[in-house]
Amino acid sequence: MSLAAKLDKVLIRYHELRDILAASEMSDPREFGRLSKEFSDMTPVVEAIEATKKAEAELADLATMLTDKDLDADMKEMAKLEYETLKDKIPDMEYQIKVLLLPKDADDERNAILEVRAGTGGEEAGLFAADLFRMYQRYAANQGWKFEILTLSESGLGALKEASASISGKGVFSRLKFESGVHRVQRVPETEASGRIHTSAATVAVLPEAEEVDIQIDEKDLQIDVYRASGAGGQHVNTTDSAVRITHVPSGIVVTQQDERSQHKNRAKAMKVLRARLYEEERRRTESERSANRKSQVGSGDRSERIRTYNFPQGRVTDHRVNLTLYKIDLILEGECLDEIIDVLGAEDQAAKLAEASEE
Repeated sequence: MSLAAKLDKVLIRYHELRDILAASEMSDPREFGRLSKEFSDMTPVVEAIEATKKAEAELADLATMLTDKDLDADMKEMAKLEYETLKDKIPDMEYQIKVLLLPKDADDERNAILEVRAGTGGEEAGLFAADLFRMYQRYAANQGWKFEILTLSESGLGALKEASASISGKGVFSRLKFESGVHRVQRVPETEASGRIHTSAATVAVLPEAEEVDIQIDEKDLQIDVYRASGAGGQHVNTTDSAVRITHVPSGIVVTQQDERSQHKNRAKAMKVLRARLYEEERRRTESERSANRKSQVGSGDRSERIRTYNFPQGRVTDHRVNLTLYKIDLILEGECLDEIIDVLGAEDQAAKLAEASEE
């Protein structure tokens, strides 16, 4: 389908929605809400189309002026300048329309569940996992997002076995969705007397947070165990069976939660994570079907895919999917320059989708 045909289709649907919503005779509030959202989402596209059509009409008028023999030299020169400016501007306007027409990821505006786990590399992997978890915590703070720790399993002084958090705010998943995968670190451990560089890794998973309406979980499919929380003391000491382990029998997914003193709160947090994991399984299955014929992808989001290397001796961070290297390792781990990587990943994904759309 040509771009012009696509634009005509968008305009027809937009005016159709406008008439339906203006009638206000819909008895189903959910359907009214769905159509209102569709209308709202289409508005920026329609505004861009109308602005482009207006610019094209102005360009045609200026072209006519330039062929007018009765037009004085000064007016013709002004018309020529306007013509050239508008002629250069229209391709950019058309490109923006193509971007706006790209199918949106329905989960982009969702909150996210972040999971970080130490991988290969022993204690050094645990220390790196802690570095990554702090990096995302600081990045969330810089974005004005809420970062709520769900689980925190420590393996030593400053090291983590695994940790998870709920991150809420505007566009959280759209910004973090390409962070899933294996993050590798190269540095000299403090305990290494010979100064030899060690390589270790941690895995990151970013899951769109699911609501109860998104994932229906049958209580009969759950095996729920309660036990006494363990820990190094302080707030973790508990004399009641407040820790919760939930096993979703059909999928085999197991979620444990023990950071809260209340069994009820631990169960609620565990269910939030379970819903996110089940939703992600369904999302991955759907995406796998859609992307079977896809020629280009920034990253599959697979936790086994090595996506980034943090090299401390050279002070660099390299994202292997887009072949981007930044010599700002300290600022990135502070969460201050992570946007520079995220922006490139988003632009690359957008470019890949545009290339595919042009082939259709």
